[in-house]
Formats: sequence, structure tokens, C-alpha cells
Amino acid sequence: MKVAFGMEDDKNLTDGHYGDSKYFLIYEFDGEKFRLVEKRENKAASMNEEAHGDIKKFKAVISQLEDVDVLAAFRMGPNFLRIKGNTTKKVIFTKTRELEKALEVVVNELKSGNFKG
Repeated sequence: MKVAFGMEDDKNLTDGHYGDSKYFLIYEFDGEKFRLVEKRENKAASMNEEAHGDIKKFKAVISQLEDVDVLAAFRMGPNFLRIKGNTTKKVIFTKTRELEKALEVVVNELKSGNFKG
């Protein structure tokens, strides 16, 4: 299973919208632990939005993360609700910006099967 964290820098999840993340850290989860597999540039971050929560940006983010199963973010935004409601992807809200703590939150959520959002 692959999990994408929307990042501001190498230690902190983005404080803003998932689509505004500077990049995504892609991890593989084997049921017990994570392994970092890729640091992926967010090509949608520089998109001009016609309105807050622009559907074009939603589609641009999803197209970059087609191979990812779970999207992990610090907070919820309008496009994150679209992802949850209109795709097969799971969403997890970490409620922490610290990557190390966010990894723990996601492990606990994946093991429990409780996906928040």
C-alpha cells in the first residue's frame, strides 16, 4: 500500500491545502512499517485557481497520485473532501504537522481500519 504525505519541508506536513504542498513523500506500508520510496514534486502547487477548491487543481493532484492508495494530510480542505467522496483513495487527517508523529498516526489508522475525514 502506498501513502502520500503532503509536505512543506522534509520534517513538516503542509499547513495549508494538500494541493499546495511543495512535494509529496511517498511511502510504502507493508502492514507493519513504512519505507520511503519517493519524493515527488507537486506540479499542481503553482496552478492558478479560479476559485478556492478549484476542481482543476483537484484533478491535477489526483493525476499525480494515481499509484497511491492513501493520502495523508494535516488538515482538511474542499478538494480533500472531493478525494474522499469521488475516488477510491482513502484519506487520513494526521492532526499533526510533524512527519514522525504523522507516520505513527497513519500506521495506527491503517492497522485499525478507521479512516478519518
